[in-house]
Amino acid sequence: MSVFVFIALAILVVLLLMATLKIIRQQQVAIVERLGKFRKALEPGPHLVVPFFDQIRYTLDMREQVVPFPPQGVITEDNLMVSIDSVIYFQIVDPVRAAYEAQNYRAAIEQLTMTTLRNIIGGMDLEAALTSREEINQRLRAVLDDATGKWGIKVNRVELRAIEPPPTIRDAMEKGARAERDKRAQILLAEGQRQSQILAAGGDREAAILRAQGDREAQVLRAQADRQAQMLRAEGEAQAITAVFEAIHAGQPDQALLAYQYMQMMPKLAAGDANKVWIVPSELNDALKGLGQVSGERDVREYVSRAASQFTAPERVDVQAEIEEQARRDRELSNKTVEKAISEAQSLDAPRAKRTLGGNTPHPHGTPAIGDAVDPAPSGEAQDDQPPAGPDFQA
Repeated sequence: MSVFVFIALAILVVLLLMATLKIIRQQQVAIVERLGKFRKALEPGPHLVVPFFDQIRYTLDMREQVVPFPPQGVITEDNLMVSIDSVIYFQIVDPVRAAYEAQNYRAAIEQLTMTTLRNIIGGMDLEAALTSREEINQRLRAVLDDATGKWGIKVNRVELRAIEPPPTIRDAMEKGARAERDKRAQILLAEGQRQSQILAAGGDREAAILRAQGDREAQVLRAQADRQAQMLRAEGEAQAITAVFEAIHAGQPDQALLAYQYMQMMPKLAAGDANKVWIVPSELNDALKGLGQVSGERDVREYVSRAASQFTAPERVDVQAEIEEQARRDRELSNKTVEKAISEAQSLDAPRAKRTLGGNTPHPHGTPAIGDAVDPAPSGEAQDDQPPAGPDFQA
């Protein structure tokens, strides 16, 4: 009998200890009521309460809580129904007020979020609602934070996870976005073609300019070549005429020889294909008279041979040597022109270098100081600037 009594007492003591000792976990707060009235809030750790009189009514989690709300339909300003899915991040800052100010703070926050979203979205059209999420989040958070402050709850963040327009509106928006992308693609393609045509036109322009410059230089070179060739031909003809003239004078021709030459030329004058009518010139009688004067000789050929034996050929002209001499003179003139330009450039740089150094160093070519009279070129150089004349003509 005593054993059963001892066991019963032991069980009673254990139950009494369990009812007296309360352990609160980290990040939790327990609300203790004594006979139905709030007594105190228990922080994390072990606590002793009066059994049968003190009772833990609420155990609240003090960590930040994430509460997703199901999608809800909201009507926009342009009378379109959209479905909005939201998430609320809140935290209990006053456990006593959270336990006693609101019967169910989760349900209260959910209903407050729904009504606030209807008010905010109802003042926007669909495009503004889709592009103003940050503004909606801030306005919704401000309203919720103000309303839940008296409940001992702080709303940290509000996020809209999705805003779903109706399927027909979504299809129209996709078509509009596709049309906008096609428009941008066509604009970019047209801009690329425009740039390509501009570059091609610029290349054609530069190529035409280069071709024109090349044609101009080629024509100039051909003109110079034709000029030199004509000058050489004229010079050759002049020398040939001079040689013939000197040969004729050296042979001491008389009237009979000239008449003989005239008679030799007559058949050639009449041998043309276009000569249908041939008129005998009046000089034929004079030529026959001159030829009659030679008839007393033994033979005309002997007379011509004797006249030719008295002829002395003029000195041969070497045209290639003259061309080489002209080229040599042109090179000498070009070298003198370059040397003169270098000398003038050095004479212009000397005063500037003298002012920079601040000294009186004389110029290596004897250039006078600024303000003195400067001879642009010696007399010898000025004469060298004139182009040399050819052997028998002036260029």
